[in-house]
Amino acid sequence: MMEVISFVALAAGLIIGLGAVGACIGIGIMGSKYLESAARQPELMGELQTKMFLLAGLIDAAFIIGTGIALWFATANPFLGQLAAIAK
Repeated sequence: MMEVISFVALAAGLIIGLGAVGACIGIGIMGSKYLESAARQPELMGELQTKMFLLAGLIDAAFIIGTGIALWFATANPFLGQLAAIAK
């Protein structure tokens, strides 16, 4: 029983950590490409900025959803109910 709890804590840490790293790398690459394209065509800067902020919100939303799922597993673990049923 304690092994499952420890594995869930480890998995939640991996979900949050890798999600954060992926989101940071993705936003960093997107920001650099935005600056490159704005420098090449300054007249499209407003349109590109709108699209960049929309995509930044979507990238952050994916990370926040992953964090929510990881915290859900950490606090209300659905696997413990199955283990309790098997143990009886």
